[in-house]
Amino acid sequence: MAKPEHEFFPVTDVEFTRCAGSVDSLVERVLASDPETGVATRVLHLPPGTDTTPNGVQVHDFWEEVYIVEGSFTDVRLGRTFSAGEFACRPPGMPHGPWTTEEGVTTFEVRYPA
Repeated sequence: MAKPEHEFFPVTDVEFTRCAGSVDSLVERVLASDPETGVATRVLHLPPGTDTTPNGVQVHDFWEEVYIVEGSFTDVRLGRTFSAGEFACRPPGMPHGPWTTEEGVTTFEVRYPA
């Protein structure tokens, strides 16, 4: 199975849902996904004051590309803050996070298999 075909639509038509893990405030809008492979395109939102430390450092077995649409967050492990307009391309196995955000942050993410 592959991602479904979609013509342009308002992303606000897709409700935010809670992400897996221990942080209730961490939410996502999954815009397209393939449940068999885990390939996905999503909008991730961390409201102001979110701390993902309970989820620990993240390591995936897939590629992940992330563009910060608005706001900023700090990678606790690296001690670095990243802001709107910045981009990351993470290969499988690259550790990242956990994150904190004072102002909130929204990202656009694409995940695909190794």
